[in-house]
Formats: sequence, C-alpha cells, structure tokens
Amino acid sequence: MTTEHPRLTAELRELRARTGLSLAALSERTAYSKSSWDRYLNGRSLPPRHAVQDLCRVADEPDGRLLALWEIAESDWSGRAALPAAAEPPAQPQEPPPRPRTSGQGSHRAGLVVALAAAYALIVGGVALAFLLLPDHKATGDEPRSASAPYSLAPQCHGAACEGRDPSRMVCGTDPDTLTTYRTSTGGHVELRWSEKCGASWARVWGTRIGDRVEITAGGPTHNLRIRNRSDTETYVYTPMVAARPGSTVSACFRPPSADGEPECVSARVRMDTTTSPTPSSAR
Repeated sequence: MTTEHPRLTAELRELRARTGLSLAALSERTAYSKSSWDRYLNGRSLPPRHAVQDLCRVADEPDGRLLALWEIAESDWSGRAALPAAAEPPAQPQEPPPRPRTSGQGSHRAGLVVALAAAYALIVGGVALAFLLLPDHKATGDEPRSASAPYSLAPQCHGAACEGRDPSRMVCGTDPDTLTTYRTSTGGHVELRWSEKCGASWARVWGTRIGDRVEITAGGPTHNLRIRNRSDTETYVYTPMVAARPGSTVSACFRPPSADGEPECVSARVRMDTTTSPTPSSAR
C-alpha cells in the first residue's frame, strides 16, 4: 500500500464523518453499496473515481483536491506509475544470419518471416499493455449500479421549482442557514434550514424513532417525512423542501407514532441575517 492511499482513505473518512451518514444511508445517496463503502473507508480497497465524486457531492465538498490525490493513489495502486518500463517489449534474441539463397524468391520469404515475427512481438506487447491498463474484473461489484452523470455544485432549482424536492439532490445543502433547532420530548431534533441560493427551506431531523413523522410548510403546500427504518434513525434525514424567501415563516411539526403522542411544532422566520429563536407550540 502506498502512502497516498492511506492519506486518501483518511480524507474520505473525515468527509464521511462530516456528513453524519451511516454506511447504509451513504449507499442510498450514492451509486455504491454499503459493503463497498466499508472497504473504501477502511483502506481495504481503492475506491473508483466516481465514488470519490459521489462522496464529495453528498458532503457538499469541491472534488478537485481529492480527485488529484486519487489520481496519484490510483497510479501507484494499479502499477501504472511503473508501467512504461514494465510494458517495454523484451529485446528479441539475435537470429543467425540467413543462409545465402540463389533465388530472389527465397530472399522474399526470409524477409516475410522477419516481418511476421516483428508483427507478432508488437501484438503480444500490445495485449500485455491492454491487460495492465484494464480494471480488475473481480472488482465488478464495486462498479456503479447505473451510469453516473457529471455532478454540478450549482443549485439545481430555486423557489417554487424546489417545492417538494430533495435538498441534497438539488445541491441546496451548500452553506445553508440554520433558522432554529428544536429538541422533542422523545429526544429527537428538528432543525429548520434555509438556502438563500435555492430560495427554499427544509428540516433536518436526527435522533428519531421508527414511525416518527415531520411535516413542514412555509404558508404553501405541506410536505411530510416519515422515519421508515433503522438506517433513518442512525443518521440525518431531510424533509422535502418548501419555497421560502426572506420574511417567510417556516413551520415544522414533529408527530410521534403513538396515538396519544402530542404533536410538537416549531416555527422560525427567514431573515437575511437569519437571527431567529425557536417558538415551540402545541399543534391545534
């Protein structure tokens, strides 16, 4: 293992820690399986280039620096750094000079044999080079489940176009403002967030239990989030977005799964300085 690979692994682990995502949740948000991410983040396998791009996208991190580090690590890992010397065809043994022939046809045949031998050597060298450059076929399980399109760090929607959309997929989670954070009676957290670039708000939720629900609105449509499985309880989950501009009031209601559980609601007003305080209240 090269020194570049452990460094890349450490950088990716730190980036994943910043997202707060479990391996299962990271798998759901990228094109790679939970077991693949386990190998990548523990240094047992070099991640594909697209995996590095996927993690940077999820973490809202520009990928230029990590891709440059990946190029160095991949070059040493695959052996391409030493490829020019290794791929050079071995020197052909000196053949004894052909015996003199009396006919022009014999000389032509000897020249043809030499040309065929040279062509054969070139083909063998080319095939060896191709196998060195091809990825390991045993690693097909680490390939993306579907073709990955280039990712953009620019927001993919704004205002009404963001209504009901996923803030991560729409790249709205880059440097959002936190309007307020509310702790529920069951120990969960509901954090209202707002993106000026996207003109939209959403709630980030964690510490929840299976069956919990969160509703969010900003005076328009109401969108819902349900905690469906254990993976959702172990990481951050996000409600769909609601269009919100400066001056809008964003409200979220936390609803526990028990029939006798009281809804807990919190509101915050969007301002340019986003200096707000929580106003928890009971739902009507």
